[in-house]
Amino acid sequence: MDLVQKEHERLSRRLKASQGLKNVQTTIDLLQSAREAIASDPSQASMTLAKLQNPVKSSFDAMNDNLKETHSGLNKYTKSLDKLFKDRPLPSTEHDALSSQQHLIDRAIAMHLLREGQFSVAATFLSEISDKKPRDTARDTDTAPADNAATLLDIEEVPSDEVRKQFAMMYHILQELKENNNLLPAIQWSRDNKDALEARGSNLEFELCRLQFVWLFRGGHNSQTSISTGRHAALEYARREFHVFMPTYLREIQQLMGAMAFCPNLETSPYRSIFNNPWAWTDVANSFTREFCSLLGLSADSPLYIAATAGAIALPTLLKLQTIMKAKRTEWTTQHELPVEIPLPPSYLFHSIFVCPVSKEQATDDNPPMMMPCGHVIAQESLRRLGKGSRFKCPYCPSESHPRDARKVVL
Repeated sequence: MDLVQKEHERLSRRLKASQGLKNVQTTIDLLQSAREAIASDPSQASMTLAKLQNPVKSSFDAMNDNLKETHSGLNKYTKSLDKLFKDRPLPSTEHDALSSQQHLIDRAIAMHLLREGQFSVAATFLSEISDKKPRDTARDTDTAPADNAATLLDIEEVPSDEVRKQFAMMYHILQELKENNNLLPAIQWSRDNKDALEARGSNLEFELCRLQFVWLFRGGHNSQTSISTGRHAALEYARREFHVFMPTYLREIQQLMGAMAFCPNLETSPYRSIFNNPWAWTDVANSFTREFCSLLGLSADSPLYIAATAGAIALPTLLKLQTIMKAKRTEWTTQHELPVEIPLPPSYLFHSIFVCPVSKEQATDDNPPMMMPCGHVIAQESLRRLGKGSRFKCPYCPSESHPRDARKVVL
């Protein structure tokens, strides 16, 4: 990996130091000057073109030299990548569960493009899917056609066109927030969806309003605004907006108001972390994206991105496993679990990981962990075998309970 990094840095330095664009601009300037000279005095056209020949040739030679250096750097970088990532066959797709679910793959791709704001690409992708399906259906009449492309992006009761509009609105709000430091569209959206956000226990509206207060306190758009003017604007905003948050966020509002007394020396005050948080805008943008997607019934991160990243992490281990199995002529026969541990990041773990102390089997969606009233946890199948519909004694303590008293545990 060090070799790849070294070649990448060398290529970056070479591209930054390249005079290619400068030489191209020089050639363009020469041609434009010659055209203007000929337009002003057509009788001198032959002489002007003769004078132009050598400078243009020199510029083209310089451009070719720069291109050779760039191609040389790219070749070295490509070779270093080939050495690090050797071409190896991927694991067998003989038992690929998604091979018969093409519409799910199409949906994941289209939704990922919408999440990334690539609306024109998503529209082209859906259009090509729509054009392809009639031909595929005519070619193979035994295979049921996938869902119509027009309804591929439907989410519960939200039609496809509305989903696209929602994501377009989300990116408009995010653009205003990130590029223009304009929180007002996001605040308005949070108020329009106040009931749904409160049902989720979200504090998005207060986060946005608090950041708006801090932004005004520090001068808003005009960095030349005096301290007293910014403080006055923030105070007026607090009087106008914060009264609705008093019952829930009284302590946070008191901290914002207390910072007023430290205004001339805010850097050394107890409130420095509130007013000098470099990640505040990024955090509130992530919170907005998460809440926006949740109201659509979607995860905050793209499932396609998560699947691709998890696959990239898992592939080296699976490739090694495949090589060992081929050498030892063994087969992987376990249906619901991998034969090796895949070290995925904690944020990529979405299911309970629990091994039943009775059956010694790992819990699954069909056999989840169940907690008995005494606090001990066993798998649901073990619970059924022990209880058999009547009261039974816990295998780890003297307590007795009925299977219906157990509760499903999510770890």
